[in-house]
Amino acid sequence: MFEFLHTTTLGKAIYLLSISMLPVVELRGGIPAAAMIGVPWAEAYVICVIGNMIPVPFIMLFLRQILIYLKGKKRFEPYIERLERSLHHKSKKVLKYASMGLFIFVAIPAPGTGAWTGAAIAAILDLRLKKAIPAIFAGVLVAGLIITGVSYGFLSIIL
Repeated sequence: MFEFLHTTTLGKAIYLLSISMLPVVELRGGIPAAAMIGVPWAEAYVICVIGNMIPVPFIMLFLRQILIYLKGKKRFEPYIERLERSLHHKSKKVLKYASMGLFIFVAIPAPGTGAWTGAAIAAILDLRLKKAIPAIFAGVLVAGLIITGVSYGFLSIIL
């Protein structure tokens, strides 16, 4: 299995999609991984952006219901309350500028920002899918360009 994931084109695509779908890691880990296994930058960018965006609608559609369910379980209540406080704290930056704030929040390639957190904030704020997803997607595109430039070298992409 390891050999398939690292030696075939399809295997590399599946590997990069999987990495990019993970929370915290997202395309910020997928694109550098692609550079390390020799995937061309344009291919890596497209695969990792797609992988990063796959979970977004599901997070936005189901996160609130999952949090409500888990909050009703005594064992999970403190963790859910801490997560909600963290998301509400981060959402203050986004709330002021709505879609533009969400875009900027996701576009900054720093720990704790990204499509997963952006989608979670959008869900907590009850933002509409048709407003939030384009903002998150645009943010992922910009973050992907920054990470691609850092991973592959900005000059190699331009030239």
